[in-house]
Amino acid sequence: MGQTMTQKILGASAGTPVEHGSYAVVDVDWAYVQDGTGPLTVRQIAKFGVSELPRPDHRVLFIDHAAPSPRRELSNDHQTLREFAARTGAVLHDVGCGICHVLMTEKYLVPWDIAVGADSHSCTGGALGAFTTGMGSTDVAVAFAFGKTWLRVPTAWRVNVCGRFPKGVYAKDLMLHILGQLGTEGANYIALEFVGETVDAMPMEDRLTIANIVVECGAKAGIFPADE
Repeated sequence: MGQTMTQKILGASAGTPVEHGSYAVVDVDWAYVQDGTGPLTVRQIAKFGVSELPRPDHRVLFIDHAAPSPRRELSNDHQTLREFAARTGAVLHDVGCGICHVLMTEKYLVPWDIAVGADSHSCTGGALGAFTTGMGSTDVAVAFAFGKTWLRVPTAWRVNVCGRFPKGVYAKDLMLHILGQLGTEGANYIALEFVGETVDAMPMEDRLTIANIVVECGAKAGIFPADE
């Protein structure tokens, strides 16, 4: 029996075939945080007693959600992230550089990567044929510190899209329609895999829009086939 994109990506990283619903330990290619979630991650890494990160150039910090800082407490959090980056060699995108899940797709992710971000829209990277998902700050701290994470392999649902959008209808409308059918928790811990002639014709900005929104129905990931 053939494998889903989810199984292929996670199985390649785990070094063994994986089944939906099984548990797997996988290598994390990219781990990232933003200024709302990063300070807790940094404090958790200190509790681990870890001072050197594996692949620090693949651990990324973004100061983007409260940028520039509106109050002193957040300014202190920003400084915590800056000092952590300087100390460990992690990559820092400071105020004004852009939004985390956008920059990850523009600068870092490639097909078949596995990325975890302490931001709910980390699933955006699935548009590139990668497995990317959001996790809590402590879980992302584990990925930062040890380069691995464990997860239950999500069941995958194929979303086959055919036909052409009529005038005035766009990729976001498609995803809002799907959300309307599924509800806010209708795809909890599911990987939505988008295929079909409409998907094949989509430009990257459309794929990124759809992948970004899958979390709103509870999905673990939203993955598109990698092509040219």
